[in-house]
Amino acid sequence: MPKAALPERHHIIGGGIAGLAAAVYLIRDAGMEGKNIHIYEQLGIAGGSLDGAGDAVSGYVIRGGRMFEEHFACTFDLLQSIPSATDPDLSVTEEIMAFNRVVRGYSNCRLVRDGRPAEDRYDLTLGSRDIFDVTRLMLRTERSVAGRSIDDWFKPSFFESNFWLMWSTMFSFQPWHDLTEMRRYLRRFIHLFPGFTRVAGILRTRFNQYDSLIAPVIAWLQDLNVEIDTGRQVVDVLIEGTPPERHVTSLAFADGESVEVSERDCVYITLGSMTDASVMGANDCAPDREDQEGGAWRLWRRLAAAQEGLGHPETFCGDTRKTAWHSFTVTMDGSDFFDFMENFSTNRTGTGGLITFADSGWILSIVLFHQPHFREQEHGTYTFWGYGLRGDRNGDFVRKPMWEATGNEIITELCGHLKLDAAQKAWFDDARVLPCRMPYITSQFMPRKPGDRPDIRPTGARNFAVLGQFCEQPRDCVFTVEYSVRSARTAVASLTGLVDPPPPVARTDLDPMVLMRAARVLIGK
Repeated sequence: MPKAALPERHHIIGGGIAGLAAAVYLIRDAGMEGKNIHIYEQLGIAGGSLDGAGDAVSGYVIRGGRMFEEHFACTFDLLQSIPSATDPDLSVTEEIMAFNRVVRGYSNCRLVRDGRPAEDRYDLTLGSRDIFDVTRLMLRTERSVAGRSIDDWFKPSFFESNFWLMWSTMFSFQPWHDLTEMRRYLRRFIHLFPGFTRVAGILRTRFNQYDSLIAPVIAWLQDLNVEIDTGRQVVDVLIEGTPPERHVTSLAFADGESVEVSERDCVYITLGSMTDASVMGANDCAPDREDQEGGAWRLWRRLAAAQEGLGHPETFCGDTRKTAWHSFTVTMDGSDFFDFMENFSTNRTGTGGLITFADSGWILSIVLFHQPHFREQEHGTYTFWGYGLRGDRNGDFVRKPMWEATGNEIITELCGHLKLDAAQKAWFDDARVLPCRMPYITSQFMPRKPGDRPDIRPTGARNFAVLGQFCEQPRDCVFTVEYSVRSARTAVASLTGLVDPPPPVARTDLDPMVLMRAARVLIGK
């Protein structure tokens, strides 16, 4: 783009990692001034799905967390420019790598059965037909499986395997989810197969992802005068023209105000949100199940109805029975439970990753983080997180769906699967247990067809692009920070012409040695 035509102002809708990354790229790589970048976030705090909040009295809370691995090229490049919040001599990327050299993740207790580590926890228990179907899926073209679900491809035996139990709980796949995305995950992460049963190769942050990632990015942007306007909901983006040539003219806000947008301005629109309309519960009450459609989904619906080529949001947000699960965060005053779990799992706290209770009707899983998990966490306080992949089903010790369970009832279910005695159950007497319902947490996994997700730069879009988990990017996998950051870099590169496009997604699935090692894992050699 010639210098005379450089954008004047940049309007970013959504303060999650995609929107924040777009602002970083605009300053760092496109040379834009921070004062000309404005981020609008509907919530009272930026960060989107990478959250972390609370205190020792009321309880700490995170809704979930994304996993990292070494081939997240866009993410680590972005964070290499951001100083760590705890050590300004290190970048966030350097801090993550240093932490994982010291606290190495390697699970000795990925699965629990009958109250003890499962004897077959290192066995994928796949049959010959299951192995054939996994291989066949990786070899098929994406277009040939578009619109199909996972349970349309695999036989019932596959869903009884340890492979599926570990795969589905690690990535949050359900049998009715998208076969196309399953194929992408298999190819994208095939190099991790040798350490799959031990969760090896997964990188973790030192603290929760708000403290470790979001807070440093926000501080960097604010130091450069980027305006992050929280509690500011965009309800409409007015676009003039038709697909051959169209441009945004104004933004409308929930408070009735509007902002004019010139043809020389740029607009970056985050579509949808997997944590939109989340609802919290407490020790004595379950989260409200009257699911609402949040502002991010309403905005996308409005845009898609008014403009051709902006996708089909109803594909993803139309049935919360298929996209919801409940997570919970537990805050405890003492290390007794953590000491017990270290002996039970033979993993030091923070090294083991996800522990799944294979007998659980809820498909209950927990993670004991490295402590402290919050930067300001009070000394002597401990936190852990968990979720139920099938919260629609009855529990085994609490005879109701997890979706109806209070925080205390979730702990009762957990204690039952661990076979804790009365004295051990008393560890939780004063625990703060905060369940959270997320109606759209796996919405990005719903079966899709070409066109359901729009291109980052829709046809004819002169001054706007879309970001986040619901735009189309070849080969990469949703439900990852990398997908959001890659979308931001692509959008900024396209609209400004001053930023290099992202590097290609790592193709470890083309490496013969990776394929050979993965094959040995699948056949149990």
